[in-house]
Amino acid sequence: MPDSSVTLNLSDEDRERLARLAAETGRSEGAIAAEALHAYLDVQSWQLREIRRGLAEADAGDFASPEEVEAMFRKCR
Repeated sequence: MPDSSVTLNLSDEDRERLARLAAETGRSEGAIAAEALHAYLDVQSWQLREIRRGLAEADAGDFASPEEVEAMFRKCR
């Protein structure tokens, strides 16, 4: 599938920041925006997968025991 164009409505501040970053890095604004969107989509997809996985575990009654919770707190101290 060929690349597609997307129009973004940016605040003046974000538009200036994007232009400044493009100038400082020698990259196009479009390339920076595409990379940022890709990273955002990766994080959001991962987060939704993890939430769904956690909900499925909870629905199955798969909870940490009190001993497992205490061990985790001891490990974090």
